[in-house]
Amino acid sequence: MTPPFQILATTAHGGRRARLTLPHQTVETPVFMPVGTQGTVKAVPQDTLESLGAKIILGNTYHLYLRPGHEPIRRMGGLHKFMSWPRALLTDSGGFQVFSLNALRKVTEDGVQFRSHLDGSSHFFSPEHSIDVQIALGADIIMAFDECTEYPATRDRAEESLRLTMAWARRSLDHFRAHQHEVPWFDYDFVAPASSPAVVRASPPAPSSTVGHNDPRMQCLFGIVQGGMYRDLRRQCAEQLIEMDFDGYAIGGLSVGEPRELTLEMISEVLPLLPKDKPRYVMGVGYPDEIEQYARLGVDMMDCVLPTRAARHALLFTSEGRLNIKNKQFAEDQSPPDPACSCPVCRRYTRAYLRHLMNAGEPLAATLNSIHNLAFYLGIMRHVRASLESPAAPAV
Repeated sequence: MTPPFQILATTAHGGRRARLTLPHQTVETPVFMPVGTQGTVKAVPQDTLESLGAKIILGNTYHLYLRPGHEPIRRMGGLHKFMSWPRALLTDSGGFQVFSLNALRKVTEDGVQFRSHLDGSSHFFSPEHSIDVQIALGADIIMAFDECTEYPATRDRAEESLRLTMAWARRSLDHFRAHQHEVPWFDYDFVAPASSPAVVRASPPAPSSTVGHNDPRMQCLFGIVQGGMYRDLRRQCAEQLIEMDFDGYAIGGLSVGEPRELTLEMISEVLPLLPKDKPRYVMGVGYPDEIEQYARLGVDMMDCVLPTRAARHALLFTSEGRLNIKNKQFAEDQSPPDPACSCPVCRRYTRAYLRHLMNAGEPLAATLNSIHNLAFYLGIMRHVRASLESPAAPAV
């Protein structure tokens, strides 16, 4: 089985404590994954992410394809080496970013023609090209190319989108199995810092004709469940993806403007359908209470830009609720941002100082606020994992 996924404990409500072994890192789940869109989690250095306990972060295929380009990254040994991140990486397919371009894209049976948001240049993403780019980037987990359905969407629109997604999933999987041995990990010697040990595979994989998709040195490919906000289409998509036998399964097309109740409804509909022996990933969610709720329902992996995006706009997540640190009430507040938090920011700085940095437009504000918010999110997952390990939740 790839990736090696070991369930350690479960609960009556579906929650599960598991361990996901990837080529560069063993990841304890449920896990929150910070988003590093352009090879960086905005404003936060890699060593700081390591100190916060992040074991896996995301890179964005669309943005890295445009700048600096997947081929230069391949020649430099892959994204791990390029960004000096020895732990696990996941890249998305580029489908969501192309979807968000709206007027700058044209969807066809073969793929998506789009114009760069940087310079207007024309590009084409097919399922095969998306996989090629992601193999070149070399993340531990990569995603099938999909068509994200907007909200609201008519039934006809959701059905057509699902038809494309299923055809592209098959093409993504076939192309990946034929080319997965081309991953660039084996073209360089990477020594992880002593403070953040990683699993580094020294020997190259076998030729594609003999590689099985249970080879622990290989990338993992996840399929993405789409279907808009239609329960039966979501079920249909999940069932067909399972027949294709992906290494893991994601639930996509959420957090696109739908009410939170509908997000939960779609997750609750799909989760029981997915294989129990493979990881389940909900893409692009959510607020702190949401990620905890979804983890307790059985979601293994989640990501969201919210911790860092909110931080850059002065919003801090704390045990006392959300704080807009720019508010005047904090002008002389000498307490830490969150008295219950032991992150480096809360151990050293005051609310008054963080407010001053924001009002002065100092770049350090984004860094400190982001570190705290990421620590808060990662702390939630540590707490959930610990609660799922209790004797009251034996593995089944």
